[in-house]
Amino acid sequence: MNQLDFPILTLITFLPALGVIFIMLMNKEETSTIRWTAFMTTFINFLFSLPLFFYFNAGSAEMQFVEKASWIKEYGISYFVGIDGISLLLILLATFFAPICVVACWKDIKDKVKEFMICLLLLETGMIGVFVSLDLFLFYVFWEVMLIPMYLLIGVWGAPARRIYAAIKFFLFTMFGSLLMLVAILVLYFLNHSVTGEYTFNLLKLYELSIPLNIQTWLFLAFFLAFAIKVPMFPFHTWLPDAHTEAPTVGSVLLAAVLLKMGTYGFLRFSMPLFPVASHDFIPLVSILAIIGIIYGALVSMVQKDLKRLVAFSSVSHLGFVMLGLFALNIQGVQGGLIQMINHGLSTGALFLIVGMIYERRHTRMIADFGGLSKVMPVFATFFMIVTLSSIGLPGLNGFVGEFLILIGTFKSNVVYAVFAATGVIFAAVYMLWMFQRVMFGEVTRKENRNLNDLSLREIGVLVPILIFIFWIGLYPKTFLGKTEASVQHFLNEFNKKYEASIQKKDNVHAVIKSEELIVKK
Repeated sequence: MNQLDFPILTLITFLPALGVIFIMLMNKEETSTIRWTAFMTTFINFLFSLPLFFYFNAGSAEMQFVEKASWIKEYGISYFVGIDGISLLLILLATFFAPICVVACWKDIKDKVKEFMICLLLLETGMIGVFVSLDLFLFYVFWEVMLIPMYLLIGVWGAPARRIYAAIKFFLFTMFGSLLMLVAILVLYFLNHSVTGEYTFNLLKLYELSIPLNIQTWLFLAFFLAFAIKVPMFPFHTWLPDAHTEAPTVGSVLLAAVLLKMGTYGFLRFSMPLFPVASHDFIPLVSILAIIGIIYGALVSMVQKDLKRLVAFSSVSHLGFVMLGLFALNIQGVQGGLIQMINHGLSTGALFLIVGMIYERRHTRMIADFGGLSKVMPVFATFFMIVTLSSIGLPGLNGFVGEFLILIGTFKSNVVYAVFAATGVIFAAVYMLWMFQRVMFGEVTRKENRNLNDLSLREIGVLVPILIFIFWIGLYPKTFLGKTEASVQHFLNEFNKKYEASIQKKDNVHAVIKSEELIVKK
């Protein structure tokens, strides 16, 4: 189903790559032209992505804006892209943050500007490609494409002390999970051929495949590890604080705002619909790990001395809520998890931008090096306060909507899980407000803080669009929840139908075995 007359998904996926070609032809000394080219490419791409929202049929659960063409026909590989309500908002989140990141690093990145912008644009292509792919081979290609520019952003433009260590750790963790997922994809590919006689990576056809329960478990675990590392879930999170701390500001922003969502999206798009019985069987394990992540991430955030590291550990806690909502397997939990992916991207992305802005002025991120900044930088303090309150889920701001729906869904699914998860909301208020108090309030005790410049117009322009959506989602979430409801309901209906069919089949097999045993005894 395609409501437009041109291939819009291909356009927004590969327009950043087209920008890369233009930048590669430029002289590396023309830094201003390179920056403007990167900004215009990402901004135009954001404008091109807006019709997805306005032309999207919210009442339909089918894939929309579908484009399909044979790619490697003899192996059943096709260029097959499309979106539904589950992927729509994540694509818009990626195109929204790309131009913001270009503007945010306008003055921060002074070395290798040409190479930096190339990596940024390639990363955008990889991110969007992951969210639009409906062919498992194509999905895997984009998944790996995204890995390389992120590795370079951390390893080349990160903090000098430990950037190589952080980049290699990020690469090894992600690559290990990716290789296991590739093996699982190939097993699905050959299993489908053995059942249907057709070689295909078409995700929609693989949804229809009835996978034996013992094989489901192993395939689920392979996909689980790849996506759990990317989320990251406890205890697969250890690469994240190092990557965030050492990455340049916009690297941390894109990592938090978009890349981590590939893990949660992967569960919703691939693991759960492909392996419903295994997914259902692993609900207790996933939920317990999510709750541990919520509480652990919050407690560790409380003791952090580095602002950036505190925000990094808060992501472990917030994304634990997302996983808990998804595996509640009801409309409130899944919709809450989906909108919380967007909320986390906005709030945590803004927090990393704010930390980067203060770092550029003071060249330190240690909380103890600040204090009383609200007197010196009142505009900065105002933005910081709003984003902080958004992150802790204040009613009227975006964070509240997602956490409220997740907790409702979890209460309906398992009251004990919900009670433990709710403590994470309290802990979040403690570590975020305590951090804000130490940085913003009190006396200005250090002379370096007395003459700091408040936010420039460029920096205000970076933060204002994010704040608009923080208030918009908080005050009128229906604009965004309405786009996801039909797709989420369809996902749940199909999941339950496949799960019940598999259980019925299992019961029938057991019944046959028992009847045969009785016959043998007689």
